[in-house]
Amino acid sequence: MLDRAHRLLPRLIEIRRAFHQQPELSFQEHGTARAVASILSELSMFPRTGVAKTGVVADVGRGPVVALRADMDALPIQEENDVPYASANPGVMHACGHDVHMTCLLGAAMLLAETDFQGTVRLIFQPSEEGQDEEGKSGAMRMVEESVLEGVEAIFGMRVDDASYAGTAGVSPGPVMAATDGFRIVVRGRGGHGAYPHKGVDSILLAANVVSALHQIVSRRISPLESGVITVGSIHGGTKANIIPDEVELKGTVRSFTPEVRDALFRGIEQACEVARALGGDYDLVLTQGYRPTVNHPDLTRLAQEIGRALLGEKFGAQSVEMGAEDFSFFAREVPGCYLRLGVRFAGQPPRPIHTAKFDADENCLPMGAALYASLALGYLDAQGSAAQ
Repeated sequence: MLDRAHRLLPRLIEIRRAFHQQPELSFQEHGTARAVASILSELSMFPRTGVAKTGVVADVGRGPVVALRADMDALPIQEENDVPYASANPGVMHACGHDVHMTCLLGAAMLLAETDFQGTVRLIFQPSEEGQDEEGKSGAMRMVEESVLEGVEAIFGMRVDDASYAGTAGVSPGPVMAATDGFRIVVRGRGGHGAYPHKGVDSILLAANVVSALHQIVSRRISPLESGVITVGSIHGGTKANIIPDEVELKGTVRSFTPEVRDALFRGIEQACEVARALGGDYDLVLTQGYRPTVNHPDLTRLAQEIGRALLGEKFGAQSVEMGAEDFSFFAREVPGCYLRLGVRFAGQPPRPIHTAKFDADENCLPMGAALYASLALGYLDAQGSAAQ
């Protein structure tokens, strides 16, 4: 399979660079979807378009169904790479490797089109992993609502790993990416002249105490054996140096791996806000639940490890656990799921972190990703067929 995939490398590079040059934001992937559907149509795979607004889905084969997923959207980042295939869409860039994901899945489609197998492989090209629509729903959430997983027994996905070299891949059981939630706090005091703070209630001082309390939650409310993150990423308040504002707004993110830690962090945030009242002010708090943790199913992980090692040998290893989040978790909540990493780092170069204007991927990763996608699907169907005998 890997040898066959390597023969596709020139075509895969062409596809990836076309995607990279024409990135589109969440739920705006119209041109991307047309390009995906066109390639699938060339393979006689009869794609369905407009799924979850801009997604594309195609089935290959007949029988029990296993799904493979790639995300499609780009990020609002101005690319700074000086390469011939740099983004031609100002302010938009495939800075998270979704162009790589789509290309690898299309490569898998090419391999599957030339392979005899029993069962069905559902190819899912998902919109909007990076964002949500006006109802707060991401592409995976919309696809689940539109029954994309109907009949599916298991699903596999993968993501680029900017820290690992191209030619490597890996997977680990259990939680591999965190839940992501958010909060907005408006700390309310009583404004006044900066020269007479005793005549008001300083909302900036209140906010500072709330921030301090927030940053003590993980260290003092969560077991050292558990993981959690609370980050205040935005503070806004005041207009002039000598004016005490009436209110200060705080926004932040919350990360966790288990429902118990998630609940403890939420309770801690509410208690931290009470500091404002204790000091004579008040507050409004809005907690927003986002993506759930991405948890790899143990049986699928064992299968992926066997397949990965057979395909790549020692180049297939473990997957690091990350505090980043992924809406693949909504698929894995409905059916058993497994989410792998694919190394994309250039040989001899420092990492180019995702979500930055300098991110890029070593295109030698493309055949490996294609072969891994296809082998995971076929390996799952073979295992199910053997179990049924």
